Amino acid sequence: MADFATINDVITLYRALSEDEMIKAEALIPVVSNRLRQYADNVGKDLDALVAEDEVLADVARSVTVDVVARNLQTPTTGAPMTQMSQSAIGYSVSGTFLVPGGGIFIKNAELKLLGLLKQRYGVIEMWEADNE
Repeated sequence: MADFATINDVITLYRALSEDEMIKAEALIPVVSNRLRQYADNVGKDLDALVAEDEVLADVARSVTVDVVARNLQTPTTGAPMTQMSQSAIGYSVSGTFLVPGGGIFIKNAELKLLGLLKQRYGVIEMWEADNE
């Protein structure tokens, strides 16, 4: 089982990496690839077989893997991982929006939809008994 992306994909599609980021990205790529495989397995699909059959899906899997790795690399390891923060002086108020609540590896629902692993469901529930007169 090959990973869906390489370190070169991260560098090409995201940006040049520092030495520490390179080590972290190399460790993240197989973990993210296996998480995507697990999501696919949970919905009864073999992502490796699907990617082998469809070149477009292979590119999407590569892109999603790079996006997840890049998002994880953007998360600061020192200080509060916030995307925006505001402070007040006299009112003693601090508020902020966290980059990744709970930290760790986060795969968005939109990314799962791109891979065909999360689809909208529909159905009908009859609230009242139908009157067949």
